[in-house]
Amino acid sequence: SIEVGTTHMMAAIESAKGVLNAPEIAAASDRMIGIALSAEDYTTDMKTHRYPDGAELEFARNMVLHAARAAGIAAFDTVFTNMNDTEGFISETQYIHQLGFDGKSLVNPRQIPLFNQVYAPSESEIEKAEDVINAIEEAKAKGSGVISLNGQMVDRPVVLRAQRVMKLAKASHLIDQEGNYIEK
Repeated sequence: SIEVGTTHMMAAIESAKGVLNAPEIAAASDRMIGIALSAEDYTTDMKTHRYPDGAELEFARNMVLHAARAAGIAAFDTVFTNMNDTEGFISETQYIHQLGFDGKSLVNPRQIPLFNQVYAPSESEIEKAEDVINAIEEAKAKGSGVISLNGQMVDRPVVLRAQRVMKLAKASHLIDQEGNYIEK
């Protein structure tokens, strides 16, 4: 038996009305863990279709993303349906990663390594995150509330970004739970 309240939900935003109500949908339940844009339904509702540059999705993507962030849940971008356009998939994935999406709905397992290639942190990003985390530990050990790294103050957003990089590195199997690089 499953305990009442333990099942999580994710909403698909599929229409103009859904996009305009995304903040309310994202915050509708404490069991909501994410919202995703469904571009095929959305563009049909908007009386348009998908274009290579994605301009028709700009407002919807930003609304869904902001609604998710305001509600403290995950935001997922829409599928990329042209399986033969690897370059287009990577470009769109880089773009949504830049916007701040947590992930992307995928239609084929072949897209998984391409997605991971974009979202996995680089060695340089991992090293910078490790430096930030080490600076935090050093400041704590000294009993100092002020953290600096290479002459620059390290504030909360820098720390949160470093922690996210380390989580992504672990999820991408680039480092183990102790922070050691995994040999490929």
